[in-house]
Amino acid sequence: MTARIAFVGVGRMGANMARRLKDCGFPVTAVHDTHLPAAAELARELGAVAAPTLAAVTAAADVIFTVVSDDAAQLAIFAPTGDSLLTGASGRCFVNCATVSPATHLEVERRARRVGAITLEGCMASSIPQARAGTLYLMCGGDPGGFERVRPILEKLSSALRYIGPTGQAAQVKALVNMVMNINTAGLAEGLGLGAALGLDLTMLREVFAQTGAASQVLKTDGEDMQNRAHDCYFSAAHAAKDSTIAWTLGAQAGLHLPLAAATRQQYERMVALGLGQLDKSGIAELTFKGRHA
Repeated sequence: MTARIAFVGVGRMGANMARRLKDCGFPVTAVHDTHLPAAAELARELGAVAAPTLAAVTAAADVIFTVVSDDAAQLAIFAPTGDSLLTGASGRCFVNCATVSPATHLEVERRARRVGAITLEGCMASSIPQARAGTLYLMCGGDPGGFERVRPILEKLSSALRYIGPTGQAAQVKALVNMVMNINTAGLAEGLGLGAALGLDLTMLREVFAQTGAASQVLKTDGEDMQNRAHDCYFSAAHAAKDSTIAWTLGAQAGLHLPLAAATRQQYERMVALGLGQLDKSGIAELTFKGRHA
């Protein structure tokens, strides 16, 4: 537990991962976020430094977790020039946990190798409570030696740690996980929305779904929330739109026609256009129930 750890991106996922590692006895030495108050508050809580620059993050740590929003943000923090995590990065290990395209992970790996650093994909298929409890489903890709180097850290974050393969493959698997999850969520919203329009008791309907071929993990996590319009955000509709686009793009690149993925992507993009992007993904039910959103 001597490796110094830092986090870039301390929203709800990154902050709770940092808290978890601090609780496990790891030295969390620095945090950084574009939202400065969030970084300052977490730094005070953990006894870490709110690093003013990306270069300062790298200087303060041996293993740096990044949990940023999208491809552009991921590439920006590993910029070849200017303030960058790559400054003085020789010997560092970067664990990149954002859901971004496989191509972005490959480009970040290429840039890091040029300065003597290694990168790993740390793709997460869980949410905020699991981040805090250390029970993430964590899919990793990249340099096998780097993975073994940080395995003791990752094992404190994950109850189901899995090495997928070379860089890019973990991101592919994560894209497919989210593609199927989002399709299931959209399908459940339509089923419950139609049930409501038919005047059915939705509690009864969910119980029947759970005991038949309509059962799914999404039914467990989102069904009651859809019924009760309780869309507190654990995984936002905006992120669902982004992730659906990543999967749809992979399909297009592979020459596949994915009509369900395309329709789900359009539904989540519609939520964003209606100003509902910060609702939980369960908020897609707002588009399917009569009398909610047009």
